[in-house]
Amino acid sequence: MDLELDEHSRAFRDEVRAWLAGHVPAEPLASFDTAEGFAQHRRWEAELAGARLSVVAWPEEFGGRDASLLDWVIFEEEYYAAGAPGRVGQNGLFMLAPTLFSHGTPEQRARILPPMARGEQVWAQAWSEPEAGSDIAALRSTARRTDGGWLLSGQKTWSSRAAFADRAFGLFRSDPDSERHRGLTYLMFDLRADGVTVRPVPQLDGEPGFAEIFLDDVFVPDADVLGEPGDGWRVAMTTANNERGLSLRAPGRFLAAADRLVRLWAESDGTTDSDTARRVADAWIDARAYQLYTFGTVTRLAEGGELGPESSVNKLFWSHLDVGLHGTALDLLGPDAELRHASGWPEGWLFSLAGPIYGGTDQIQRNVVAERLLGLPRGQR
Repeated sequence: MDLELDEHSRAFRDEVRAWLAGHVPAEPLASFDTAEGFAQHRRWEAELAGARLSVVAWPEEFGGRDASLLDWVIFEEEYYAAGAPGRVGQNGLFMLAPTLFSHGTPEQRARILPPMARGEQVWAQAWSEPEAGSDIAALRSTARRTDGGWLLSGQKTWSSRAAFADRAFGLFRSDPDSERHRGLTYLMFDLRADGVTVRPVPQLDGEPGFAEIFLDDVFVPDADVLGEPGDGWRVAMTTANNERGLSLRAPGRFLAAADRLVRLWAESDGTTDSDTARRVADAWIDARAYQLYTFGTVTRLAEGGELGPESSVNKLFWSHLDVGLHGTALDLLGPDAELRHASGWPEGWLFSLAGPIYGGTDQIQRNVVAERLLGLPRGQR
């Protein structure tokens, strides 16, 4: 693994840095968990796409630059360092899109990817159900065969971005006699289709970051099956591995936060105790360790490797890095830290607490590591 950037990557980094310096909004956009903020973030996605910076690693025909994964990591580092807006389309861009590249048809990629890149179609993740959270294989929503497609019925919950999104992707049990991981089909559907009811779920701040989705015989054409019917679990693992292992949480996010933490510590004039100073140093080191680990992952993928169960190790690392980093920041801010909303640290800390849950809880990740990486026997229930 060569950590020195070549001339092409340095030129790309400089181009991205200059563009962001001239285009990142001077004032933060409204939260994309509001209707106003969602619309603002759509416009930002369109602006990125106009500069072919929305999806730099995608093929040019879909709005990308055919950039390498290394250049994508460089882009992400510059993006977060510049304080650019959050990516409202992240469910589609970073989870569904890699799945389409691995399992989609040419027609699906041509139809779905360009409007996704431009922010014209924003996708929600519709996996979890009331009785199937991290244990998604326990899902009960069904897909029933009909002429030319499928009829979807059931309920999805904790669906990210669903309150304002356009479409969703999820798993459905297509074989009623199957159990667990078998007989599942991966389907994409319109959130405004007949039979779909979206009920926003307010968070503690009152904003609907999630929604429940109710489906009552919702027709989905065969063209919106991703992969083969009944093979949904294998397709879904591509989505999950990308969510946990690379695309959803690039190191740039944590590098920028760690640098902010160091600046916050410096502003304390050395009045913090030695344990807090050690935690600041640990956060900075861990962020860079994650950066190096990601470079290794990118190198392996460039040489023909794949994301596998090791993505669970990755997910455990970054989710706890995020919690520890933001908790240290609040300790530096002192007893009134939660009131200092302008700093952004309280909101970041609250969001970090979800890290050990979304994308599969810590318990699920540790089971994957134990069974699929270490070869330990499956625990008895």
